[in-house]
Amino acid sequence: MVKKVQKSSASSKASASASPLSGAIKDSAQQIWLAGLGAFSKAQEEGGKAFESLVKEGLSIQRKTQSVAEERISEASNRMSSMATEISSKATGQWDKLENLFEERVAKALNKLGVPSARDVDALIARIDDLNQHVQRLSGKPVAATKSVAKPVSRKAAPAKKVAAKATAKPVARKTSRTKAA
Repeated sequence: MVKKVQKSSASSKASASASPLSGAIKDSAQQIWLAGLGAFSKAQEEGGKAFESLVKEGLSIQRKTQSVAEERISEASNRMSSMATEISSKATGQWDKLENLFEERVAKALNKLGVPSARDVDALIARIDDLNQHVQRLSGKPVAATKSVAKPVSRKAAPAKKVAAKATAKPVARKTSRTKAA
């Protein structure tokens, strides 16, 4: 039991020495608590001002980013329009090449079929005019001073001339099955 008494007396000595320490800790905790309350009170007072200043800063940043974005968009649209113009001009050049190629091939095909070209027709007209003048000189008729101007011949007119030439030719008597039977 002696030990118990000694222990309890030691604990009372420790509590006596701990009480100034615990008081200091309590005082320090209370000061920290009061400082927190003061900071909270100050934040409430200046919170509205801080919020307004943050809104103003956000608005200015938004304006800057919008202007930069608009610049980028205009640059991109300018690039796209120049690219579209370039592609359009290339396409036009390709269509011209294709058209020329098509015309050349059609002219070759028509030439192989024996269809005269416009140059051939013009040369024939000039030759006919020369022959007419030569015939008129030989026949003693006065030669016309002007050459006839070649008119373009439509494709439908040529078959009509052939039909007219056939109509003026003498009809050939054909024996048909009816004539034999009669």
